[in-house]
Amino acid sequence: MAHALIALGGNVGDVRATFRKAIANICGMTQAALLARSSDYTTPPWGDVAQAPFINACIEIDTPLDPHALLFVLQKVETKFGRDRGRERRWGPRTLDLDLIAYDDVSMQKPELTLPHPRLFERAFVLVPLAEISPERVIGGRSVASALAGLSTEGIERLPDLL
Repeated sequence: MAHALIALGGNVGDVRATFRKAIANICGMTQAALLARSSDYTTPPWGDVAQAPFINACIEIDTPLDPHALLFVLQKVETKFGRDRGRERRWGPRTLDLDLIAYDDVSMQKPELTLPHPRLFERAFVLVPLAEISPERVIGGRSVASALAGLSTEGIERLPDLL
């Protein structure tokens, strides 16, 4: 079994409800155990800033799937919840975005998958929820907490827990 870190994001529809259903789908389709789930955070848009704020979260799962099989499942779950990668604009609005952030200590660079995620250390919207569940986790030679310390968290706010 491998420990995988997955970032969730979205800004279209009832994102928090989508997250709940998507996490259940991820765990069911991958036969994974959910080890940790961060709070949800509202975050300013990144890249294309002329859009609604996003909601972001992170999960850690224990999965028997290899990284490529896990990525395949994540993309299937995105599609199930309305994402059409072929029609959307880069960094634009979306119902659900699932990024495989890290998979154990695997390091790879393939056209379809780079691990750890190549822009992880640029993205406070991923590092804030990740630091909540795994601050001391070392990814690519850096701890999550130390990577986050070097970024601005302006505009990122923890949302209250849902009942």
